[in-house]
Amino acid sequence: MSDAPVAVVTGGNRGIGLDVCRQLALLGHVVVLTARDARKAEQAAGWLGVEHHALDVTDDASVAALAAHLTRRHGRVDVLVNNAAIHYDTWQRASSADLGVVREAMETNFYGPWRTVLALLPLLRASRGARVVNVSSEAGSLASMGGGTPAYGTSKAALNALTLKLAAELPAMKVNAVCPGWVATDMGGAGGRPVEQGAASVVWAATLPDDGPTGGFFRDGERVAW
Repeated sequence: MSDAPVAVVTGGNRGIGLDVCRQLALLGHVVVLTARDARKAEQAAGWLGVEHHALDVTDDASVAALAAHLTRRHGRVDVLVNNAAIHYDTWQRASSADLGVVREAMETNFYGPWRTVLALLPLLRASRGARVVNVSSEAGSLASMGGGTPAYGTSKAALNALTLKLAAELPAMKVNAVCPGWVATDMGGAGGRPVEQGAASVVWAATLPDDGPTGGFFRDGERVAW
């Protein structure tokens, strides 16, 4: 097995996740790019020259299959980037939300990362000092939250809470939430900052030194109000 750090990125086939994979690979990580669609994962990984595996974070069997694969191939995970997310629901308001959409968002954006951490926890504990990065959003900040994007915002607020819970319970690891900012992606739409800049914010947390922070909410290395 290689001494290079092993990094797993969920939702890695496009946008921020894809560029996080690219940047981590350039830094010498063994990157495992995952995506719900196995073909898309393989194609994106081929562009970057990294490993790939299918992963549907809403499906217990899919997450277990990834864990088994990583156990056989690498025996540890040094970095987990929980990036997969859906439903940036700008068309909704909290007072009239479709709760079906909210449930779908929670399943992917909140339960998905939690499910993935639970499945990979033995591999993360096998690392000399794992880094878990939950890709969040200022839309999930209670300090600045409004009535818009109710599915996305509440799911990210829940993810922030999970970040604090895991950081408190897993002091041997660095567990942080990162807001990449408004980024020009399929989800974020046109007009945002470059994907590379948003991804760099995530990579910063994925490569923290041993004396770096844990249990924080950051954008570009600076704290964001909870």
